[in-house]
Amino acid sequence: MLKVNKIYSLKLLIPAAIIYGLLFVFPTVMSFFFSFTRWNLREWTWIGFDNFKMFFDDPSLLIGFKNTFIFAFVTTILKVIFGLLFAVFLTSKIKTKDFLRSAIFFPVLVSTIAVGIAFSVLMHPSEGLINEVLAFFGISGPNWLGNPTLALYSVALVDVWKGVGIATVIFIAGMMSIPKDYYEAIQIDGGNKFDAFKNITLPLSRPATNAVIILALIGGLRTFDLVWAMTGGGPGFSSDLIASIIYKQYQAGFYGLSTAGNVILFLLVALIVFPIFKMLTRKEVDI
Repeated sequence: MLKVNKIYSLKLLIPAAIIYGLLFVFPTVMSFFFSFTRWNLREWTWIGFDNFKMFFDDPSLLIGFKNTFIFAFVTTILKVIFGLLFAVFLTSKIKTKDFLRSAIFFPVLVSTIAVGIAFSVLMHPSEGLINEVLAFFGISGPNWLGNPTLALYSVALVDVWKGVGIATVIFIAGMMSIPKDYYEAIQIDGGNKFDAFKNITLPLSRPATNAVIILALIGGLRTFDLVWAMTGGGPGFSSDLIASIIYKQYQAGFYGLSTAGNVILFLLVALIVFPIFKMLTRKEVDI
């Protein structure tokens, strides 16, 4: 009977395995292959590691690496902080929490390109609504996307606004899984709400925190569409990320070079995320 059940379960996995192989494994293997070639839609030529050498010789690459790490770090930290605070607020006894949960999650559903275009208009230095509101209060607003110092951080804030809804939902799910008995026990012992947050909510929400960190970090390291919609990597190279540099190489017709860049980005994300994931999961607290 066990053998029959095992064979039956393996048959059920075959369709999913075929789809996964066609949509993920095969393209990944072919990307690794074509990263060692000079190719176009008609032909290819094997050139070994030349694409990787050219990619690392790109003078804008160092800026792209630095900006990518800054972007990923800033967006991850802010999503964790705001997601946790919103979740604490939205799991409290407030009458409009269902509406507020929907409102916070709504930006997640909007197209990233649409968000980028909308905020490009809102952040216009002279005609944008944000600076007009600041001017109403007597504050001179900066050139959010035209200032090389501010452009990357402006895009990062928009990314946080768009993605904090997912972080909030994950935190809410984690907090709602904590048994109420723990909170009742700390009240009996004379603890206040801060004590409950520090000693119960925060440590027992660690699995949710870990999930938010990993998802936000992967998203930050791979971000392209929002940056491209808002700044195009500019002014200059001040907001260029690795993904936008890869796209510029593709636009210029260097398909093999851009494929090598994608392989490097894939390996970079894996080398950063997997050790962090292992480190975080070792510290999780069982409920």
